[in-house]
Amino acid sequence: MSIILITDDNKQITSILAEYAKKEGFTPKIALDGLEAIDLFHKVHPDIVLLDVMMPKMDGFEVCREIRKTSNVPIIMITARGEDFEKIMGLDIGADDYIVKPFSPGEVMARVRAILRRIVRVDEQKHQEYAYDNLKVNLDDYVVTLNDQIVSLTKKEIELLWTLITNKNKVFSRDNLLNSLWGYDYFGDSRTVDSHIKRLRAKLDASPHDTWEIKTIWGVGYKFEGKADEK
Repeated sequence: MSIILITDDNKQITSILAEYAKKEGFTPKIALDGLEAIDLFHKVHPDIVLLDVMMPKMDGFEVCREIRKTSNVPIIMITARGEDFEKIMGLDIGADDYIVKPFSPGEVMARVRAILRRIVRVDEQKHQEYAYDNLKVNLDDYVVTLNDQIVSLTKKEIELLWTLITNKNKVFSRDNLLNSLWGYDYFGDSRTVDSHIKRLRAKLDASPHDTWEIKTIWGVGYKFEGKADEK
């Protein structure tokens, strides 16, 4: 039975989410502050984490950073205000998704199911490595190197790059990428794809690569355009 770690200092919220999780077949574990969340994470090794941003002792961002030092477990950030900078920060430090309070417990569980289904699909592709010129993507270890230097990318950014590079010169619409990487019942919109592409480009553009680019096809979407084959 899959374990879900629910972290929030509001006992009413954790109690409701725990009951819904049980109905979905999960074993819920509850932490009421950031330090307890870290301790419980290392003890129970959950399959997915629901992580509130505003918590005592250690906030959700710090907890997410700490988890990402050792694990790629799916993390859904929960924010009370829903401000863009909080969403962007959560995604930048490695969260897979975010949800804004107030929310319906049913919606939270739908997002949990969508992420876990996607993880299964990605796992089926693992033990693979793909290289194009000076760029290498290893989906087994979630490592990307450019000019033999490791590029610090989030798990979602690596999966996005993998999808594009392994389908070189194929154009993906935003909806294609949203459905492929976030799931058909994801509650976000195409701006999620745009923000991930923007951050991915910024990180890759820090090192020279004149033989390929992640190209915007205006009005359609994106593609990984390879130029090395033309030389």
